[in-house]
This record gives sequence, structure tokens and C-alpha cells, in this order.
Amino acid sequence: MLHNVLRLHHCRRKVPYVFPHVQCSRRRWISTEKLETPEVNVPLSTGRIVRISSGKYARFADGCAVVTIGDTAVMVTAVAKQKSQNSSFLPLVVDYRQKSAAAGRIPTNFLRRELGPSEKEILSARLVDRSIRPLFPAEFRYDTQIVCNMLAIDASNPPDVQAINGASAALALSDIPWNGPVGAVRVGLVDNEVIINPTRKEMQLSALDLVVAATRQNLVVMLEGRGNVVNENELRMAIKKGTKEAQLIINGIERLQKAFGKPKRPLDPLPTVDEEIQAAVRTMSEMRLREIFRDFSHDKFSRDQAVSKTRTDTIDKVWSSYSSADPGLISEAFNKFTKHVFREMLLEEDRRCDGRGLDDLRNISCSVNLHKPLHGSALFQRGQTQVFCTVALDSPESALRLDPVASLDSGMKSKNFFLHYEFPPYATGETGKVGPIGRREIGHGALAEKGLVPIVPNEHPFTIRLTSEVLESNGSSSMATVCAGSMALMDAGVPVQEAAAGVAIGLITKYENDDTKHLQDYRILTDLLGIEDYMGDMDMKVAGTRRGITAIQADIKVPGIPLKVVMEALQKSMEARFKILDLMDATIASPRTVRKDSWPVTDRLVIEAHQRPKLLGAGGTNVRRLYLETGVQLTQEDETSFRIFAPSEAAMHEAKEYLENLMKTEKIPDLEFGAIYTAKIVELRDTGVMVTLYPSMPPTLLHNAQLDQRKIAHPSALGLQVGTEIQVKYFGRDPVSGFMRLSRKVLQGPPTAMIRNLDRPPRSSIAGSSDQTTTNGTGEGIKA
Repeated sequence: MLHNVLRLHHCRRKVPYVFPHVQCSRRRWISTEKLETPEVNVPLSTGRIVRISSGKYARFADGCAVVTIGDTAVMVTAVAKQKSQNSSFLPLVVDYRQKSAAAGRIPTNFLRRELGPSEKEILSARLVDRSIRPLFPAEFRYDTQIVCNMLAIDASNPPDVQAINGASAALALSDIPWNGPVGAVRVGLVDNEVIINPTRKEMQLSALDLVVAATRQNLVVMLEGRGNVVNENELRMAIKKGTKEAQLIINGIERLQKAFGKPKRPLDPLPTVDEEIQAAVRTMSEMRLREIFRDFSHDKFSRDQAVSKTRTDTIDKVWSSYSSADPGLISEAFNKFTKHVFREMLLEEDRRCDGRGLDDLRNISCSVNLHKPLHGSALFQRGQTQVFCTVALDSPESALRLDPVASLDSGMKSKNFFLHYEFPPYATGETGKVGPIGRREIGHGALAEKGLVPIVPNEHPFTIRLTSEVLESNGSSSMATVCAGSMALMDAGVPVQEAAAGVAIGLITKYENDDTKHLQDYRILTDLLGIEDYMGDMDMKVAGTRRGITAIQADIKVPGIPLKVVMEALQKSMEARFKILDLMDATIASPRTVRKDSWPVTDRLVIEAHQRPKLLGAGGTNVRRLYLETGVQLTQEDETSFRIFAPSEAAMHEAKEYLENLMKTEKIPDLEFGAIYTAKIVELRDTGVMVTLYPSMPPTLLHNAQLDQRKIAHPSALGLQVGTEIQVKYFGRDPVSGFMRLSRKVLQGPPTAMIRNLDRPPRSSIAGSSDQTTTNGTGEGIKA
């Protein structure tokens, strides 16, 4: 009723009325209530609520925000130094730590504490970094650190996307200069229906896992996702929906910033040379730079050397005329002008520095089956980017096990397919330390793995390790890994569903008066070069098959690009992907069916349950000896079957011969259910006697309860000894343990008295009686 009165009042004033938290015609969310506490609730279209709060934790930090969805809470802090370190770039560090305590767990390592960052933590940190970095001012070059701390993690809501929103809110509330905020959501696709921020259970059914980060006016800042061969139209729909939902989070952060945000600290202008020196740099270098970028005979190194020579000559000549100027500032002015010339030539001529058109691919060559001992191998060459991929097939026990917290986040306990990406320094003609891989290698490898996972069968008898070695690099080595990896899997005989390929798409933009909100002109570049990545505004990597997309990652360097440009880039990537797949099919079009001698083999061994001890040996000694002598692994699947993994066909034959000799026994006679047999006692135990029915039979236990109809404490009470033969009845084998079921008492008459152990006095003797007689199993009296 109150809303109707207010609506009527606003209609009389001819002012549009907006409900609390209701979107108005300008697509901005307006609240009629003033925030009294630093907390805001953002309702999404799915009904889930994202709560953003501040002011309670980490008040020494420049900015702090806690983002909560469900029972998952992430605290993000932002701190920047007050003084610049004279850096030529923004020294931004993002630390994302997923604490075991937040999930109610204890780390499983020896020290029982968090050690170095895991692969999941590194990938999440890169996700946050790429979402916030483009919005820092060019003049801001202060050491800045973003720390994402998990306060609580439930079993439904992943924390990585909320870490992006937390970093956005922390920077917006701080005094750090930043042109945000940004909003981020995870988009799922279940039964062709787009779901915002799906739960882990919904993600298991989703064909798409896409993270969208956007800023005001529906400008996309970052894309990261994987798909189970998702159609391009479905991906476009998901990006649009995610961008729209991100606006809700942006407006919630803006409300919080307006009420409780700190004033931004002033920025010191960057030191530059005066206009006269800049004009001298332009005059002395423009013609030479244009000639270099028009010389299509240049490769990566010759072009870099020509630009470097031009830089040296220009700096020397300008400095000789303006000796009071700083050579470092002259060099920076030259670099800035070189980037300007490169971009202007692309916009003016629609011709790239290597002579290609905007949509042309570099020369591509492929080859497979390069070395005989390898299970699968492929070499993919695209221009001056060369990637060598190998496939190793191993036993299921070699699967990659995930730690408990990573399993809780991803929903997987192990992976039977994983990709390792290596980028040695010689790939770019440099020297450096060859050792543990860095964050860049982990990120590129994870992206290539996402592009190949959907085509690898879930049920495969081997663990698959795909190794990618970048031998030459001039742009888009991760997408070259997808191409080479797809062919290597086929060469290894892995029954992939279809081939996958990847391509990188670049972007050159031009804005009116350098205002990033008003895009004047742009060019989309297919199959990105290294220099185009460095000079450009976007590096969008898209992998997929002929049916759809399997992975996407957009690294955008400007404060957001319109949806129109994103959709056009996706279209260009699809056209290029089809051309690359045609070239790959000419080399290998389907998985190899003719076996290689180097391929491993697997088989299944079925034995009876009672034969397991003989097969395994004491403490598994037979299994260990088999592995040491032949390299064959024997793994138990259930009570009666074992899986045999052999690295080669010859090793399998040798292992089977070993097992046949090990299990060789005399022929086992067929025993009839319910028949009476003569059993020989071979051992006396407290619980019964061990008997055999035929010479080669493994001894089996005849329990005290089945020796006589009367209760006995020890077999000696019946006068039984080793070597004694008794009559027993056979009742088959136990279905669980596989042991024989034998009984002696069913062949006797009703019990006459209690039989006791000879070394124990009867109860009557304790009471005073000294003459107690009983009978043994043969009817003879025994003096107790």
C-alpha cells in the first residue's frame, strides 16, 4: 500500500519512482535507504544473495572487504605503499590462500600446516589479478598487494569468484587510486538454462564453467572458463547474462563506497620529457619505424634488433642535443611513440607487420609419431611458435591425487588426465634458470588442459600425462599446445571424441580523446603475434572443436571492452579454428588403431577368493617381486579380480608366465555339496583344527563349534591329534571369504555331557567331588 502511495506521488511530480533495490531505466540500482553500517546485500537473479561488508576486520589495511555467499566467506585486503619505487610498470601482487582451517580440515603434509601455494591457489590469484589490473591508472606505479584470505568455506559455494568481488570492494573502499569497481559472477549452463553462481552440485551437471568480470556500462574486463563442447551461441548468451548480473554487484559496491569509502590519495605525475624532446624523438624515429613495420621479411629477432638499433640511435642523437634530459625518460618516450606508430599503422592500413591481413593465419605445419619409444608425440609449428607434445600412458595408480581442500573446491579426488606445460628460456633465445615452473607456466598449462579435457574419454584404462615443451615462442604457445596435444593423443591411440584446436585473438582500439568509455575505432587480429600481444589491448585465447568451445581466456589490458567486440572476436576465433582443424586433419584425422610396440597393455586376472593369499604372498611379497622383475603392477579390484598393468606386450607375457608358475597346483578334485569326506588333521589350534581333504589342498579351519555337538574349549579335549583322520561333511565355500565350510558335529548323535579341557578341573570337583567321568568322541571314558 505504501509503495502505491509513493508511486502516485512520484507520478504527480512526473519523476520516475524506483523501489528499493529495483533497477531503473538507466540500469542503475538505487536504494531509498541510507546505509548505516558498512554492509550491503546484493540479490542476484537466481535468488542467491551476495553480502559485502567492511569495517570489522583488518582495519590497518588501506582497504578491506568480506564477501559472503551462503556459508562461504572471503576476506580481501588491499595495501599500497605511499612512495613509488620508480618502476616502469605496476608492481601488483595478488596472494590467494585457501586455508584448510576454513574447511574444518587439517593439512595432510608432515608439518600439518599450509606450505607453498597450490596450483588451485595460483590459478585463483591470476584470476583476481587479471580482473583488477586493467583499471589502475597509468600513473599509479606503487607496490600494491592484494591478499585473499578464506574465513570459511562450505560445501556448496566456491570462493574464487567472490575473491574478485572482495578485491574490487577493498580497492573501492580504500584510498588507492583505482577506476573500479568491477563485478564478477560464475555462469553455468544446465539443460540450456543459464545459472548465475551455481553451487558445486549444479556445476557437476553444468556444460559450462565461465567466470565473467565486468565494469560499468557492460564493459567486459576478464573472461575465464571451460566448456564441455559448448555451442558459440550458448557461450554468447552466457557472457551477456554474466555481464548483466555483474552490474548488480558493481552497484552494490558503489553504494558501499559512496557511504564509507576513503578519499583517493593524489597521484604524482610521471616524470616525462618536455614537448620539444618528444617532437625530436618523433622526427628522428617515425620514418625508420614505419619502414621496419612495413618490411614483411622481418622475423621476430630481426624486427626486434631493427627497433632496438633505432632506439639506440634516436636516444644518442636526442641526448646529444638535449644533454640535460634523462636518457631513461627519452627511452620511455621512444617506447611510447613506437607503440603509437605500430597501432596507427594497423588502423590505417589493415596490414600487419608480417604482411598478413587481419584474419590470416600464420604458416602451419604438423607432424606426429616422431620417436619410436614414445607412446604418442606431435610437433606443431605456427609461424615462429613451435610446441612438442608427448603422451605417457601409465597405470591407474599414477593418477594425480588432489589434497582434501582442493577436492572440496573442485569436486574431484583424482585426475587420470593432466597436462604439464614447460617454457624453457631458450624458447625466446634467452638464458635463465631451468627449474620449478612459475605462475605463468601453471596458468598456461591449466588453460591448455581445459581445452583438451572434454575430448578425452572419462573411462580409460590408463592414466594419461600430456607434456608440452615450448621450443620456440612468438605468441600463442598455449593454444599451440592444444593443437599439438590433440594430435599427440590421437597418435597414442587414446579414443578422443574429436580433434581440438586453439587460436589467440588480439585487439587494437582507438578512443575519442583517450576516453576509454567512448570507443572510436578498433581492429580484431586473428592468430596473435608476440609483438601484437605486447602492443595491443587484448589476448583472447579460444580452444574448441568443430562442434563448440572447450576453453576460453580473455586477458584485456584496457578498462573493459564492449560486448559487441567480444562477440565479433568469438566469431573470428571460430572461423580460424575450423581452418586449423583442416590442416591438422591432413596429418592425423582419427586416433591410431594399429598398436605400437611401446604401448602399455592391461588385462584382468580372476581367481577364487581362497587363492588370494597364495597369489599375494606374505605381506604382498609376490606382488613386489613381480614389479621388480618385470615392471608389471598388480592391483586388486574386488574379492575375485585383479588388474594387471604391463609397460609392454613382452612384459605382460613374462608376468603371465610368472603368475602361472606361482599358482601352479595339482588338479583340484570336484567336491560334492553335502557329501561326507575323510579329513586329515595337520595342525591343532585353540580355535579348532586345520584339516585337508586331499594332498595338495591348502589347510582349512574346522572350528571348535563344528567339531562336536557339545561345547569344547580345546580340540585336545576330544583326544584329537595331528595326523588323526576324522569324518566331515562338506557344505560348499563361504561366498565372502572363499573358505570351505566343513562340519563334524552334524554326523554325531545328540550330546550327552559337557566336554572340558584336560588341564581344567570340572565344576563338580571344585565343589568336592573327585570322581567325574565323561566320554570322548569315540565313546571311550576319560577321567577328568
